[in-house]
This record gives sequence, structure tokens and C-alpha cells, in this order.
Amino acid sequence: MKRVLFAAALGLGLAAPAFADLALATSKNCMSCHAVDRKVLGPSFKDVATKYKDDKGAIDALATKIVKGGSGVWGPVPMPANNQVSEADAKKLAAWVLATPR
Repeated sequence: MKRVLFAAALGLGLAAPAFADLALATSKNCMSCHAVDRKVLGPSFKDVATKYKDDKGAIDALATKIVKGGSGVWGPVPMPANNQVSEADAKKLAAWVLATPR
């Protein structure tokens, strides 16, 4: 059943980009601390998209935080550095997070 729904969504061009970037986020361990629609250790991707919706430099800034880590923006829990994430993948992840429906 899941295959049928996924194939139908691909045929409509709806799920492919979202699925590909969710797969990337999962493979880079983002989903260990984040979720799309709820806070885990870090903020939800929905909350990040809302916070940075009008920030033209958000993709680059978030990509830097993904790779180098950061602290203080979302509370006392720091985001660790993710040296295993390339700059290109970090930008792809940042763009995907920012495109999360609010």
C-alpha cells in the first residue's frame, strides 16, 4: 500500500523532493534531535521555517550552523557540530527546512 501511495505521489511530482531531503536529514542524524512538526531536543523544522521566513540569508546561516553547530538561539541546549555534513548537503538541508509548511 505504501508503495502504491508513494508511486502515485511521485507521478504527481509531490513527494520526490520532500522524500529525498527527509532521507538526507535522516542519513545525517538530524532526526535524532529534530522533527518536522514538534520539538525534540532542538526546535521543529516548522518552527525554524517560521522564525527565518523573512531572512534572505537564512539558507547560508543555517547551513553554517548545521556544519559548525551553535547555541543560544533556541534555548540552553547547544546544537553540536556535524562535520560529516558537506557544505552542499548543509545548504540542501537548510533549504528543505525553510520550505517546511508553517
